[in-house]
Amino acid sequence: MRRRAIRIQVWVNDDENAKLEMSAKKTGLSRESYIRSLINGYVPKEMPSPDYFTMMRELHAIGNNLNQLAAKAHVMGHLDRGIFQQEAEHLRSVVQQIQQAVTAPEPRNVSQGSSSVHPP
Repeated sequence: MRRRAIRIQVWVNDDENAKLEMSAKKTGLSRESYIRSLINGYVPKEMPSPDYFTMMRELHAIGNNLNQLAAKAHVMGHLDRGIFQQEAEHLRSVVQQIQQAVTAPEPRNVSQGSSSVHPP
């Protein structure tokens, strides 16, 4: 285990503290770990949404089903096309859901200082 024997104390104002707290919370790291990451040249990524973990479990389950089908096809010498097509379609559907969740634009939050452009 890595030992840290040097303590550094830094004074920040309320705004800086709020930014640090918010940034660390978004990543799931403690303030100290967040700062250490920055010092070491890494900008921590925000934690993915809970949907990400649900989608990943779904992909793992589909992959497991496809592996089982492949193993069965290898032993029996043929593939049940209906079941394979069903799993392949399920995979395509989940991939589309992931793409939508990751790439689709989200509505801007007005409180984030957006410029106001109103249609005539």
